[in-house]
Amino acid sequence: MPSWARADIVAPLPADGETFDFETLVAHARSLSQQPYQAPDERYGELLNEIGYEAFMGIHARKEAALWADAETPVTVEFFHLDQNARKPVAIHVVESGRSRRIAYDGNLFRYDDPALAERLPADLGFSGFRMLGRGEPAREWLAFKGASYFRSPGALDQYGLSARGVAIDTGYDSDEAFPDFSQYWLIKPEPNASTLTICALLEGEHITGAYRIVLSRPDDVILDIETRLFQRRDVQRLGIAPLTSMFWFSETNARRGVDWRPEIHDSDGLAMTTGNDERLWRALVNPPRTQYSAFQDNNPKGFGLLQRDRVFDHYQDPDVAFENRPSLWVEPLHDWGRGHVGLLELPTDEEVYDNINVFWVPAGKAAAGDAWQFDYRLHWGADQPNPTALARVMSTRTGRAGAPGTYEDQSVLARKFVIDFAGATLDEFNEDNPPEPSVQASHGQIDNPYVQHVEQTGRWRVFFDWKGALPPNDTPVDLQATLRRGDRRISETWLYAYYPEALPRQLHAEAATD
Repeated sequence: MPSWARADIVAPLPADGETFDFETLVAHARSLSQQPYQAPDERYGELLNEIGYEAFMGIHARKEAALWADAETPVTVEFFHLDQNARKPVAIHVVESGRSRRIAYDGNLFRYDDPALAERLPADLGFSGFRMLGRGEPAREWLAFKGASYFRSPGALDQYGLSARGVAIDTGYDSDEAFPDFSQYWLIKPEPNASTLTICALLEGEHITGAYRIVLSRPDDVILDIETRLFQRRDVQRLGIAPLTSMFWFSETNARRGVDWRPEIHDSDGLAMTTGNDERLWRALVNPPRTQYSAFQDNNPKGFGLLQRDRVFDHYQDPDVAFENRPSLWVEPLHDWGRGHVGLLELPTDEEVYDNINVFWVPAGKAAAGDAWQFDYRLHWGADQPNPTALARVMSTRTGRAGAPGTYEDQSVLARKFVIDFAGATLDEFNEDNPPEPSVQASHGQIDNPYVQHVEQTGRWRVFFDWKGALPPNDTPVDLQATLRRGDRRISETWLYAYYPEALPRQLHAEAATD
């Protein structure tokens, strides 16, 4: 057992003016795991019910009162109010010259569009989190923490989208899911012109406690090096490490014409994975008719993430929310994580306001009370994953009626056509007389007429195939897989998809007019 996991030292957190270090935080988190959980107080419930989205957007941090506003640091720090959706106050400390000091809540740190609301707020309301902003005009946001263990960054494209969490507990088990909180933060004041910033956080929950050290940099992408030390209070059914949370409603894959005026609505369009044996996978996201959990088994994964590959404004047509600029988020383990699986939870949704996509690493074996875990990883918030593969990559997934024009009436109502676009330098050697070869597989049913086509207008190669068959057993989806090959050589990443067959209407043309 490593020294940080032993329970022979109980360390209190430092008081104001005392020395703070990460080892003390680890020891404190460990000792907390051996004590009964005490849920944080939730005060002023009726008042917080009134601070919904519009009221919260009318509360502004005063720039001149921000932490480090008058210091030579790469960032300043602004604080968030408690509100309707973030009801638990968190303690925020600043560490200067190695010594910790708690930042007291003060209503004068904020400016209010509604003066009447400001007069009603209690003097000890508390903070719900904070955000870091770079210097310059306009100030670029770097990172924000708010609610449970959620945090997010706008990345290199300066547009917020998906979120990360400290840990996921029993995600996908409905009411059993728990949301531990980052209850306290320590912001280490950087030296002038420092290239990195350090944040430490204490995680507390009914099932688990933890200590986090996060080293933040922004060469262009926002990069977080995260050290975690986790201690279990109780058994859990599913321990999710480095969890990511996003939204996928519809894209060209499953567009629901007429539901919304925009052609596509999603923060991410696929789960990318680099396995321990360097296989590159792309799982196109779906909005399933029912909750779907997929487990991608692996040993010592090289990385995984939720990406937004479609960067064309015309595909979204919404300048207010800029889906084409939503960041991609890549998880890079910094040591061997052993055996386990990348878990993908997809929930049905008919609105864009709900995050319905969850991704995380689940270590193999039982996650039991008394266990101690160490997972260190790097998060890349940017336009793409770092070190993208040289293999051809999936650029779009489309579906439609099976068969060729004029043959639709001859097809099963369950049959479906799939069209996948690939792009990349490995395809430059091919032409219509020397095309790449499609390799397509299905977990159920049959694959019919797979072939490729070069799309001159885009330079991409397109894979076509029809899926045919009966409904799969036990209400499960059909797992589809496709790659491009040249003989035994794979020249593309592997496309994966979970297809739920649905019967199409038999009448596919207008009735003839009658007198």
